[in-house]
Amino acid sequence: WCTTDRAARTGRALQGGAPMSQPGAPGATRALYGVARVGARTKDLVARLQPGEIAIIDHVDLDRVAAEGLRDAGVRAVVNAQPSMTGRYPNTGPMLLAAAGITVVDSCGPGLLAAVPDGGPVWLAGGDVGVGDAVVAQGTPRTHAELSAAVDAARHHLGDELQRFARNTLSYMEQEGHLATDAPVLPPVRTSFQGRHALVVVRGHDYRDDLAALKLSGYVREVKPVLVGVDGGADALLEAGFKPDVIIGDFDSVSLRALQSGAELIVHAYPGGNAPGAERLRQLDLPFEQFELAGTSEDIAMLLVYELGAELIVVVGTHNSMEEFLDKGRSGMASTFLVRLRVGRVLVDVKGVNRLYRPVVRRRDAAALIAAMLVALVAVTLINEPLRLWLRSLWALIRSAAGG
Repeated sequence: WCTTDRAARTGRALQGGAPMSQPGAPGATRALYGVARVGARTKDLVARLQPGEIAIIDHVDLDRVAAEGLRDAGVRAVVNAQPSMTGRYPNTGPMLLAAAGITVVDSCGPGLLAAVPDGGPVWLAGGDVGVGDAVVAQGTPRTHAELSAAVDAARHHLGDELQRFARNTLSYMEQEGHLATDAPVLPPVRTSFQGRHALVVVRGHDYRDDLAALKLSGYVREVKPVLVGVDGGADALLEAGFKPDVIIGDFDSVSLRALQSGAELIVHAYPGGNAPGAERLRQLDLPFEQFELAGTSEDIAMLLVYELGAELIVVVGTHNSMEEFLDKGRSGMASTFLVRLRVGRVLVDVKGVNRLYRPVVRRRDAAALIAAMLVALVAVTLINEPLRLWLRSLWALIRSAAGG
């Protein structure tokens, strides 16, 4: 990455990726240069990004998890064809990027991704996006202060969005009510859940911190729950040093490493048999089962482990609030309400486990350890002549001091 003075560029966007303006206008603007990495799906693009690159995305209302992925990839700038924050709800993703010192340029238009070559050089100057000597798109730079004010304003207007969200939720609950009452047709599953804890991991809010705290607590090591990754949650488990036992979902954001980890693979099929992830697994020649049910993949994962007899379901990174669901792009949370009604008696969030679970050393274990140490000390004393001689000398010294 470098910065340099460059002639300010003016002009407006042209259709079809044609140059928008000619260089050489008077004035000077500080420009950022770097390698462009272009992707229509942000979560797929994150896996290809290298530190210092410029991410070129097409993402309305950039959610927090996607923003964290971009930040953690080490990008210097994010250029979005869409508005990263519409103000419809207080999404904090763009503000997170700006707080990390990452340049954010918004609303560059639908031709942005076609105008910037993937892997080629690109430069930014204010709202201008340039390739070579031509400005190919123009957007709006977003500052942290501006984004923070927009988040606060969105919170004040959240009531209208809440009403729409509630109406959609109630509408879908009428269609998906069977999730709370009917016994689903379960796929054949080799992994045993009966009487065991199940740890269901979604790559959602705070999943890294929660998994790190869970690892530190010793819960996974001592309780040995069945580890279930929901799509990218499988990679979250691997990053934390755990190996998933089961992976369930659409398989659109699971790495090849996770797929080949030996976990049992279950594809989420929607009513009617549509299973988006099945084709990818067929191409990889990996065995899998299908679970056909309405709802989100994280919902059906919880329902599956519940029906298979899990004694306790511990969830990491799942979506529980309206804002989290809006971040995910869903207009309602009917399946989440219904599934939680069904499994609620055995469901607990990982934060509760981290607060309550502490490894306990039992008295009898401590007593056994001390006894073993004493036995070892006596054994060493009996067979070690120099140590025996030192102990006899010490005893003689003590007797002499007492007698004197």
